[in-house]
Amino acid sequence: MRLAFIEELVALATVNERIALMVGDLGFSVIEPFADRFPDRFFNAGVAEQNMMGMAAGMASEGYHVFVYSIANFPTFRCAEQIRNDVAYHRLPVTIVAVGAGLAYGNLGYSHHAVQDYGLLRLLPNLLLAAPGDPLEVRACMRHLVQQPQPSYLRIGKVGEPTLHTAVPELAPGRWLPVVRRGGKRALLTTGATLALAGQWLALPAYADYDLYTLPLWGMAHKEGQAEQLACFEQVITVEDHLHDGGFASWLREALAEQQPELLLRLQARALHSRVCGAVGSQQTLNEYGGLHCDGRPASDADSQAGRREG
Repeated sequence: MRLAFIEELVALATVNERIALMVGDLGFSVIEPFADRFPDRFFNAGVAEQNMMGMAAGMASEGYHVFVYSIANFPTFRCAEQIRNDVAYHRLPVTIVAVGAGLAYGNLGYSHHAVQDYGLLRLLPNLLLAAPGDPLEVRACMRHLVQQPQPSYLRIGKVGEPTLHTAVPELAPGRWLPVVRRGGKRALLTTGATLALAGQWLALPAYADYDLYTLPLWGMAHKEGQAEQLACFEQVITVEDHLHDGGFASWLREALAEQQPELLLRLQARALHSRVCGAVGSQQTLNEYGGLHCDGRPASDADSQAGRREG
């Protein structure tokens, strides 16, 4: 996803001279195509994320669309006040690009986990969450964000994510995007990098009659229509690499409760148990440890009991 991001950013910046890229002294070996091509629109703010976000807001107030690139935890929790007050409140076109979604940097420990970011950023009324599931969705999200400049959070994987789409899809905030349609009455609904995991589940007997959908663009302002879309199915299972609390499934449940609360019984969630917050390991190991099992089974009582013992 990182390579798709930088390639698309260069392509968009070629025709839009108001696109700028800002980093917090990282991203090297990824960002060079932009930095070399547009040195006057590339800024390294150093290891000073709060200052970096303030700089981005200042440039955006002067007409730039600034993409702020960093490892997921650094441009979010470290500078939450600047995002809230400087960017979102003033509706400025700053896109926070968070690389290493979920547990992609899991072997660096809790400081690098991005498993509470949805919960933080979906509370900002003017901010759009963009969580692509594959490289082509990255390109689609980028195009939407440039065409509709606004405060936004682009959450991308680290490396190696498979491509599930055959072409760059057309996206709209709050609208489910079909990936695999089998014509059944049950569906998996993902946001972000768990699209690949859900795609693997489709090959399992337990999911033989499931459709697969993804929702890359969502947020506080885009709950409308969720009940209408879910009502087409007898069961929907959401899949996300975020903690259960405050994440994508929580957002969807809020939408259903406001629109058609009787549909809540049709919704199940696959998300991460909080036990992962104190763990170190590879992304796959920690996903399994947190309850996102490769065989698609829900987290067991044993998982929950182990999490309580270790917590």
